[in-house]
Amino acid sequence: MSRNSDRPSPRDQTAFTRNAARYVNKRFNVSNPFERVLILLVIAVVVGVMVGVVLPKISPEVGELTGEYVASGPAADVLETLRVDDDQSGDGYDRDLFGYRETDDDGDGCDVRDEVLARDLEDVTFTTPGGCQVQSGVLHDLYTGKTIDFVRGPQTSSAVQIEHVVALENAWQSGARDWDTAKRYKFGNDMYNLLAADGEANSEKGSASAAYWLPTNADFRCEYVARQIGVKDKYDLSVTTKEKQAMLSVLRSCSGQEVPAE
Repeated sequence: MSRNSDRPSPRDQTAFTRNAARYVNKRFNVSNPFERVLILLVIAVVVGVMVGVVLPKISPEVGELTGEYVASGPAADVLETLRVDDDQSGDGYDRDLFGYRETDDDGDGCDVRDEVLARDLEDVTFTTPGGCQVQSGVLHDLYTGKTIDFVRGPQTSSAVQIEHVVALENAWQSGARDWDTAKRYKFGNDMYNLLAADGEANSEKGSASAAYWLPTNADFRCEYVARQIGVKDKYDLSVTTKEKQAMLSVLRSCSGQEVPAE
């Protein structure tokens, strides 16, 4: 049998076109050839839209068949080791359970917010010589690509916020609800999961996973997703199916992406 035996023959194609034209003529009572062609084009467009919109919902594996959810490289390899759990619940979540800014793990007497600002900002000044409290600095924001001049003050400090790369509520849903207080406090103040970021972008993200939010700065998305993978691997947190698919969709464009080192 020919390799192309299941393709319609030219005669079949001609018959299909003739039958479609007859149907259009009878159904819409159209005699003008131009109007018949126009109606056929409209039908073709409608069918195309239905296939594009409905098929992915009917068959969620389409992304896998097209390679959208396939990626390679160090970060993708670590992602494959994470547990997939779609039965996640936010019941009982409270931000205070993570003790953010309530610990001093390195014993230097500095607030973790100021430690992150001092690490991520340039041209940093402090409120007192030799002190910890950051007075001002310049942030080249990774989420948006903006350059932000930070100045400490009641009306200005919120321009730069400290962002949990894996949001606290997302961590709670993906495993932290079962931790003891010490581990939650460690997570809440872990510099590996903290980043100085544009305040508006941080608020926009909220507690969203990679399935629902990614930085507007496309150049940072690979590193952002890889950082989330690193955090979830470090703390044995799970991902949802949609979250994993979103991560793979990003990582397929950067096959050499590694998980950032601590």
